[in-house]
Amino acid sequence: MKDLGSFLVKAKINTYAAQKGHVSPSRRASKDMAYTEGDYYYLDSYFGERDFSGQEIVYFRDKPVWCMNYYGTMLKEDPPPGFIETLREALLKVTVAAPFRGPEEYRRGTYIYRCSHEGTVSFFKGTEDIRYDGEEVYRLYFHGGDIY
Repeated sequence: MKDLGSFLVKAKINTYAAQKGHVSPSRRASKDMAYTEGDYYYLDSYFGERDFSGQEIVYFRDKPVWCMNYYGTMLKEDPPPGFIETLREALLKVTVAAPFRGPEEYRRGTYIYRCSHEGTVSFFKGTEDIRYDGEEVYRLYFHGGDIY
């Protein structure tokens, strides 16, 4: 499992952020994306659009070994133009050091994406937010860790 962080980065940049890896829903009305490499299998399964909740699971040799739960919401009635592109670009910048969401900060035009967390990949919690023209328009909470 020493390669978990590297695998998470590959999985995340090859699923939601890039809009790849779509698979059949694992639960009624879920949207699922998966990525496989070697002994690892990653599944991101979520519900909703504007307000959404989901879970990422990593399996190693068919055994669940890691998870992350998340809940996100738009704080404005309608997303500003370019919002989803900003979010996806930020998520493509996930790192092995913090393989949860995006980087600590990412700027795109008048958007500012921020992600902060406590803990390590084994046990963590954090938040993500996006500001547009200085006003917070989106927030997400996440937490998770190893499963044994």
